[in-house]
Amino acid sequence: MEIKILYSPSYSIANVKLEPDEQIQVESGAMVSTSFGVNIETKATGGFFKALGRSMLGGESFFMNTFTAPANGGEINLAPSLPGDMFVLDIDNQTMLVQSGSYCGSSMGINIDTKWGGAKTFFASEGLILLKATGKGKLILSSYGAIHEINLAHEEKYIVDTGHLVAFDESLGFVVKKVGGLKSTLLSGEGLVVELTGPGKALLQTRSVNAFLSWLIPKLPKNNN
Repeated sequence: MEIKILYSPSYSIANVKLEPDEQIQVESGAMVSTSFGVNIETKATGGFFKALGRSMLGGESFFMNTFTAPANGGEINLAPSLPGDMFVLDIDNQTMLVQSGSYCGSSMGINIDTKWGGAKTFFASEGLILLKATGKGKLILSSYGAIHEINLAHEEKYIVDTGHLVAFDESLGFVVKKVGGLKSTLLSGEGLVVELTGPGKALLQTRSVNAFLSWLIPKLPKNNN
């Protein structure tokens, strides 16, 4: 499998070259195009209950698509719903925690499962809900905006708004909490944050979907009927 990210960083697309009979699992709706002969199979990946958990807790589709190249190989192009960047992580028997909505696809050696990483409360409109990617292979992720990578040393701490967190090593300790006291939480314009503790790597996105919606929704025309 060979993956190239094209048109980065604003409206990226992932071009995936598949070997003969090679497969890739793809989030529902992420496929842009395929070469002729590539077969698609839609199923509840990992079984009914695991797929249900991924859908209800992880915000991902209940069903995932598996694309299989024909005998002469093929290609598939993937893209996320929101404008921004895409990138590929090579996982070698390790675990990455991925913010729901950033997952686009992965090679068949990677298992995608849910991991609860925080709860929605009345303090904020956003919670931190994570997917757990384990195994060995390539993981295709997306971001809203560009990617900013940080590497934390042992016991080094870092604060990230939940809306900007894309993925991080399982080796990082993390605690979801309010940005400050009650007044700060309600009036600062911030919601929940994640306190990360090293060692490990984290990937952040330069824009937040919730922040964009908070700006956009008040400007939409209101129905006075």
